[in-house]
Amino acid sequence: MTARERTEAWEEKALRPEAAKSAKSRGRMYPMAPCDLRTDFQRDRDRILHSKAFRRLKHKTQVFVAPEGDHYRTRLTHTLEVSQIARTIARALQLNEDLTEAIGMGHDLGHTPFGHAGERTLNQLSSRGFRHHEQSLRVVDVLEGDGGLNLTFEVRDGIVNHTSKGHPATLEGRAVSLADRIAYINHDIDDALRAGLLRPEDLPKDLLDILGDTHGRRIDRMIRDVVEESETKGDIRMSDRIGEAMENLRGFMFEKVYRHPGALKEEERVRFMLSHLFEYYMAHPPEGPGDLEQRVVDYIAGMSDRYAIAVFEDISIPRTQH
Repeated sequence: MTARERTEAWEEKALRPEAAKSAKSRGRMYPMAPCDLRTDFQRDRDRILHSKAFRRLKHKTQVFVAPEGDHYRTRLTHTLEVSQIARTIARALQLNEDLTEAIGMGHDLGHTPFGHAGERTLNQLSSRGFRHHEQSLRVVDVLEGDGGLNLTFEVRDGIVNHTSKGHPATLEGRAVSLADRIAYINHDIDDALRAGLLRPEDLPKDLLDILGDTHGRRIDRMIRDVVEESETKGDIRMSDRIGEAMENLRGFMFEKVYRHPGALKEEERVRFMLSHLFEYYMAHPPEGPGDLEQRVVDYIAGMSDRYAIAVFEDISIPRTQH
């Protein structure tokens, strides 16, 4: 028996009946010989981890554009926090941790530079619109590697359906979707306090009384609630009380942070830069699959913040002749 077969046998015995089993995956887009060491979900996680798109996440904005300071979140640290929260939920509920981690690692691969400000700008510029979860699927299906990473259905499904409007086919995908919200609401509060956009006394006391008065206590409370509520429900969910409090805290963040005048001013700068880049690349097409506009969207969406700024400066500021 190979190492992979031993792991598959362990999954069948140890995981709950509703969990995704790697030996019963719905398969890949193209046939691939199995690995004797790793299950299909472990293999998918490794393929994502070693991709160029994953490495670029370290220089992509989470909320604050080009922040001064080493401790603000980036899209990469957000991804790691989501994966960790989702794995904690998966382990407690006897779900497939490898599948959960693979989805978590890949869920934001298609995100633009400059966070959601960049996403909104590309959505306006592209005639097809732009949604980062769809672009994440395009990254793993088409753009990475030699014509895509050829991931399993379960990982691809979890990536494209990780937003609040999606409904992943697996419990593992739903764990990642909920972990995404738990992560960003809490770490965005942490970053907003560090940036001085919020003071501790600004946070709604009635919500803190329910969710916890520190970053760690809030995350712990939310994770415990998901585990307790999902244990016997056959789904991944929060209790009504904690879920409503979390959504109200999210609403508070939209009002006080995401739509803060400083954030809106940054968004104007992002819109100006990306619009200029879009116009430039429509006239100077990059290489890649798809029609002209798709290649331009793919290229800009794949940029890191600092690369986008560097290219913008290069094409916008005339070079002096010596």
